[in-house]
Amino acid sequence: MADSATEQQLAAFAPEALIACHECDLLMRKPSLRDGERAECPRCGYELFTHRHHVVKRSLALVIAALLLYIPANFLPIMQLNLLGQSTQDTVWSGVLGLYDSGMQSIALVVFLCSMAVPLLKLLCQLCVLLSIRLDYGRGYGLLLYRIYHHMREWGMLEVYLMGILVAMVKLMDLADLSLGLGLFCFIALLLVQVWLEVTMSPQQIWEALSGENLHACD
Repeated sequence: MADSATEQQLAAFAPEALIACHECDLLMRKPSLRDGERAECPRCGYELFTHRHHVVKRSLALVIAALLLYIPANFLPIMQLNLLGQSTQDTVWSGVLGLYDSGMQSIALVVFLCSMAVPLLKLLCQLCVLLSIRLDYGRGYGLLLYRIYHHMREWGMLEVYLMGILVAMVKLMDLADLSLGLGLFCFIALLLVQVWLEVTMSPQQIWEALSGENLHACD
């Protein structure tokens, strides 16, 4: 009986049974949660993680929706500008090309990376990670891709680009006739779907599923 009690105490303090707060570094035992419950740090109140239902299925649906929105959001006209009898249609891609042709190659590269390349790479990484869990294949590669995804998170700046579009639209409204394009609505939809995906794809459950700590963490 004593040996059994000792083993239980050692198991409670095993590395996989502990979690540290990202804000105050408080080390505590990892709580067991049911669907919809969330764990908060008892010292600072920071949300440690939330247990969500059908994480992989819901996240896969959102990733596929975001990938379907990606092309129209970047290549369909965001706005149409009519000035002195001349009409132009602007897209995200044409904006990158316009900066490059104007001699601002470095700015064009940054805009391309932050508004087009990195968001696409993030979605592809998320898709591969979720498929590795769903198909139970290549979890080691899934772990690597999920680490890469977390390093790229700060470089995807769709919300900053959207703010730039809105500011430009406000300034151009007094200078020319301005009409909104389908690309703008697709771009906003893409941004909202990505935010929804960030909320739905619980990192704690994804890490557990990829590492094999809890094969049913995302059921």
